[in-house]
Amino acid sequence: MRASVFILLLVTMNTFTLFDFTTSSSTEDWRIIDDVVMGGRSNGSFEISKEGHGTFSGYVSLENNGGFSSLRYNFKTKDVSSYSKVKLRIKGDGKTYQFRVKQSSQDYASYIYEFETSSDWMTIEIPFEVMYPAFRGQRLRMPNFKGEQMEEIGFLIGNKKEQSFELLIDKIELE
Repeated sequence: MRASVFILLLVTMNTFTLFDFTTSSSTEDWRIIDDVVMGGRSNGSFEISKEGHGTFSGYVSLENNGGFSSLRYNFKTKDVSSYSKVKLRIKGDGKTYQFRVKQSSQDYASYIYEFETSSDWMTIEIPFEVMYPAFRGQRLRMPNFKGEQMEEIGFLIGNKKEQSFELLIDKIELE
């Protein structure tokens, strides 16, 4: 019995919460970047719902060669070498999204994992080594994410079609 308790405690101690949304969470350090930076017309927003979840929502437009909306969170360099995956607790709208990581906020490449959502709360586990590097929609010939450090995380929707979207985010953890 004691061994089981110790193992559970050990696993709990190796979880780091990047963000856990509540009704008192601030959106100040989160920013929306839409295709308007390149002339597009997509429109995303981010707010805290009355239930205390981060709500990334809006409309993706293909007008003027547009087609994406993204949400980004920058933070001080985090050594993630003692972790092996990201865990997201999310609820979506049935659409495909990307979870993105940057080792440095100055990097041009993001490491990406695509996932489909459902209308039920779900936990998505993303091993670092499956996150592939890309820039402006093009996969790069570089190694996948090594999981040494990170300074930015984000979500992006860009499914090459016009659509409204809504992604609820409850928690983002490293494990």
